[in-house]
Amino acid sequence: MIFREATIQDIHQMQIVRNAVKENTLSDPALVSDSDVEAYITKRGKGWVCTIGDAVVGFAIADLVDHNIWALFVNPDVEARGIGKQLHDLMMNWYFEQTNEAVWLSTSPGTRAETFYRKQGWIETGLHGKGEIKFEMTEERFREMNDE
Repeated sequence: MIFREATIQDIHQMQIVRNAVKENTLSDPALVSDSDVEAYITKRGKGWVCTIGDAVVGFAIADLVDHNIWALFVNPDVEARGIGKQLHDLMMNWYFEQTNEAVWLSTSPGTRAETFYRKQGWIETGLHGKGEIKFEMTEERFREMNDE
């Protein structure tokens, strides 16, 4: 497994991973265009990928404009190997090197993602969008969780 910054050339495979997930699926894959992903990894923030061989198997994207986690997805075929945790930590370390602003994300309730974020120390702060759980993380909390 190799973890590295995402490039424009990775977008096609990132979209494959995004559309392969079994939870937090998009109602229409066209809702997230390649140009959207490009903007998030080149202008609004940064992204990371995990590759096995030539294939992207997971990715994460942090958005500095809206101070949120825009994406963190792992191909279901390689779940439970620590890929999500490593992508999460790469992204969060970078985010807090750029700003001391708290960061937020949202995810559907009752999903593995909800459990994952709680385990990483994210704090539930309410609801967002269409009934998703909104979570927040501060740099202090992130550092505390990673010192344990």
